Amino acid sequence: MINNSKGFNAFFNCLLVFLVLACIIPFWLLIASSFTSEQYLVQNGYSLVPKDLSTAAYKYLWSAKESIGRAYLMSILISGVGVTINVVMTILFAYPLSRSNLPGRGFFSLMLFFTMLFNGGLVPTYLVYTNIVNVKDSFWGMVVPYLLFNPFLVIMMRTYFTSSIPNEVIEAAKIDGASETQVLTKIVTPMSKPIIATVGLMTLIAYWNNWTNGVYFLTTRTDLYGIQNYLNDCMNKAAFLQSHTNSSINIRDIPNVGVRMAVAVVAVIPLLIAYPFFQKYFVKGITMGSVKG
Repeated sequence: MINNSKGFNAFFNCLLVFLVLACIIPFWLLIASSFTSEQYLVQNGYSLVPKDLSTAAYKYLWSAKESIGRAYLMSILISGVGVTINVVMTILFAYPLSRSNLPGRGFFSLMLFFTMLFNGGLVPTYLVYTNIVNVKDSFWGMVVPYLLFNPFLVIMMRTYFTSSIPNEVIEAAKIDGASETQVLTKIVTPMSKPIIATVGLMTLIAYWNNWTNGVYFLTTRTDLYGIQNYLNDCMNKAAFLQSHTNSSINIRDIPNVGVRMAVAVVAVIPLLIAYPFFQKYFVKGITMGSVKG
């Protein structure tokens, strides 16, 4: 068969090597550029091997270490609260949809799917969150808008419940007198660790990388900035200094391009640390949750 041929295996191995390199090289380029002097980056661009080593970009960030530490703590708090609420809401919505005897199941599924295709647009959404939900300049402005609920994750989890949790187990628990709440908390949830970890990881990445909520909903409370918003502010300040500095300072000495690279390195470290703890569940969860619809 073709799957056993040496040519196919060689091609497939080469393809995998190419994909691995496509993932690793950008990270390597990012790190190398963050340790390259600003003058070299401006004159020669990026290089996989730093030709003119410099730590100016990291010194620039280190000068604001207290503020960056606060922003890190805010990102951790925002992500922790957001991921917890998101996972709970996803489970509470997905489990009833996975039950064939749910009254109005088709209607609720349609409403869920409808929100994936249509939305009110940026301006109406902003007005709802600021005038009705009233999250402007508050902690919840970093948690609630856009990220607290994701229909795609609900569909993934519903599919996992349907395809991976035997209906016989649920029926046996009900015969023994278990309520729906007990079935969900004591049987379904413990058997669904892969999909819960997958949803948690995907939500964590979304919260950690999000900066639009800070731009839209925080106008005066900059103390609520997460790491992405704060580091974006650092980049803007570096760009401002570079374009408005006096003639006695060489603009190439201001680490504008280097800071961008250092910002990305600093921001991605927590996700690189978190991923190995989710890895054993991630592949199984995302596969089982998306095979069947």
